[in-house]
Amino acid sequence: MPSDLVHLYMRIDHLPQIWCPGCGNGVIMRDVAVAIDELIHDEENSINREDIVIVSGIGCSSRAAGYLDFNSIHTTHGRAIAFASGIKMANPKLHVIVLTGDGDCSAIGGNHLIHAARRNLGLTVVCFNNDIYGMTGGQYSPTTPNGDKATTAPYGNVDRPFDIAVLAAGAGASFSARGDVYHARETIDIIKRAIRHKGFSLVDVYSICPTYYGRKNRKGDAVEMLRWQKENLLPTARYYSMSEEERAGKKQIGILSYNDYPEYTEEYAKIIAACRGKAKKQGGDGT
Repeated sequence: MPSDLVHLYMRIDHLPQIWCPGCGNGVIMRDVAVAIDELIHDEENSINREDIVIVSGIGCSSRAAGYLDFNSIHTTHGRAIAFASGIKMANPKLHVIVLTGDGDCSAIGGNHLIHAARRNLGLTVVCFNNDIYGMTGGQYSPTTPNGDKATTAPYGNVDRPFDIAVLAAGAGASFSARGDVYHARETIDIIKRAIRHKGFSLVDVYSICPTYYGRKNRKGDAVEMLRWQKENLLPTARYYSMSEEERAGKKQIGILSYNDYPEYTEEYAKIIAACRGKAKKQGGDGT
């Protein structure tokens, strides 16, 4: 992260960060900070720093809420979206950004994910997806590829993995996208669009974990894992310019789904207004 952004948006007394060498989580945290900085300094339609809230749960990724110097809350395992939902409902004008991991949001937090998406509640969820439970010892997560190894799957994972971006879209998210740590500029732009979006937005960002996932599955060091992302995670235009045979084994990054559904807090405000109007007609004061 550029030194000026470090001093602007990081809690210096919390540094150095504790992520393993080569971990992609610091790159994603930087992408979030750069996206926020560019939105704050947007000359035509800026957002206020005071209106930004960073929420995280438990896991490697969730340390980011402690490092980033915004209004922030570090919550319990799997409950980041639940806490964020309460914050947004209490003060709908806020830009509530959830920083979570693949296990945190799609295992114990899976119900909160699908129902926030279904309601189209105006949250931005950035998932640091490294295909493993890194902080607690390398157990397999809901996104660990079938056949890959983990501490709790020494002979290979038999589960089929979630595609978190597709899961969120299927649950009703009005904005669903994928990014990765290699294509940083594209990921920053996606996060900016997600924060701007009125409604539930999810950005599933492929991270890398060379310490647990990469080493156990012979994926190489951090450089080799980034090289794999460069060659196999393709921006939308390039992905669809290829034949079906050329796309085998590769994944699209970019915007996957976008819909203009009504945002939940706005719809809820209409109910409150209708109730107050009815109360006044009946002789009350509307409170």
